[in-house]
Amino acid sequence: MPKEPKGRDRRLETQEESKLLEALKKTIVGDMVRFALETAMRRSEIVHMQWKDVPLTRRTVHIPETKTETPRTIPLSSEACNIPKQRRVVHQLGLVWKITPQSVSTAFRRACKRGGIINLYFHDLRHEATSRFIEKGLSIMEVSTITGHQDLRMLKRYTHIRPESLVDKLG
Repeated sequence: MPKEPKGRDRRLETQEESKLLEALKKTIVGDMVRFALETAMRRSEIVHMQWKDVPLTRRTVHIPETKTETPRTIPLSSEACNIPKQRRVVHQLGLVWKITPQSVSTAFRRACKRGGIINLYFHDLRHEATSRFIEKGLSIMEVSTITGHQDLRMLKRYTHIRPESLVDKLG
């Protein structure tokens, strides 16, 4: 069997998140970046979110169609819950984000260029969020429930723990 490629291990470096968000300030894509960092959702999952699947009173978002064809319901942090709330109009139906996946990627790429951020893709935010969940102390089962990873091998591929985050745990 051929060896599986290593995969990306790109995480946001110090100051990159603030530069990226500054370059996307007050834009729909800026809100989507913040949402992705809080949920570890894929770009396509975020773009296709519908208001009917976001019962904000329960602080969850239901993703009926995923890459793995396994629907999942994602718990939302208070920060993640506030992002769609700010976009909501009374009795709004349809898509939460009215933008195409390609437009998201284009805006993201341009923001990275403006911010001097090299070699970062929207999908890297999924890696970043997954790693942050682990660093916060969520269990592997809790993280896989959020991310939808069905086996440990794939979850490991998305988790890139910074050694500095382990220092306090070691004492």
